[in-house]
Amino acid sequence: MKSTALHHSTHREMRDYPAAAVQSLSCPHCGAPLAAGDGFFACPIGHTFDIARQGYVALLGARARTDTGDTADMVAARTEFLQAGHYRPIAAAVSAVARVAVGAGPVLEIGAGTGYYLTVLLDGGSQAAGIALDSSKYAARRAAADPRLVSVVADAWSALPIRTGAVRSVLSIFAPRDPAEMTRVLGPGGLLIAVTPDPAHLIELRDRLTMLTVDEGKADRLADSLAGLLTPAGRQPVEFRMTLRQEDVTALVRMGPTARHLAPAELAAQIRALPPSLTVTAAVTVSRFDKA
Repeated sequence: MKSTALHHSTHREMRDYPAAAVQSLSCPHCGAPLAAGDGFFACPIGHTFDIARQGYVALLGARARTDTGDTADMVAARTEFLQAGHYRPIAAAVSAVARVAVGAGPVLEIGAGTGYYLTVLLDGGSQAAGIALDSSKYAARRAAADPRLVSVVADAWSALPIRTGAVRSVLSIFAPRDPAEMTRVLGPGGLLIAVTPDPAHLIELRDRLTMLTVDEGKADRLADSLAGLLTPAGRQPVEFRMTLRQEDVTALVRMGPTARHLAPAELAAQIRALPPSLTVTAAVTVSRFDKA
């Protein structure tokens, strides 16, 4: 049986992927290790997965879903907002925690989007390779631009195409997460770093725009979901102010889940009612969990 990438290319991509990341991948059909070939990944049994023209690979099991992944417009907005540096303090906080990881293995980000946070971590001097996993092929195309990453399209709610105990740390930043799967792929001494929004996050915009609310206790519910699997090892609140123009606010809303519930014309009308520049609070919790 042959499985192809979601975006079928007219020629095969030839590139050198980081060995540590490739060695951590597993076949989504049989669980065997994968190896990189000339334009494809393959397992010893013969399941093959074409590398898309942009450099990513789709590793999807029989029941995997990708219909909830970010659209092309959401990914473009995310790229615009993150590259402007507005969330750089969050990325810096995640990187500071991730660098204490011990043991061998790459860093896996689940729901990696464009790979922004993973790239910041690697830019900070970490020698680890990265695996950027997301259900959106549009996001995977962007993440694949970093040669230190293997960009993978996969379903975060299915069995991850990662070998058991293969990664040294897992990042989950504003992303869905399966506690059992995250625990399985972490090696001994590994850690999970998760970012959850606090109620004050973007509060100035939530008072003015039709945006989804942030529930109380997200960090506590995350800890409860990991009870018996990973050991809590600290929380760090990260709060700062951003000065956003109307176009920044537009990108911020378009890149998140609100974009699925708010018509573009309605969003544009609400944005026009804002002042030309607005100070907005970013408030999140960075939680760390260890695998003994």
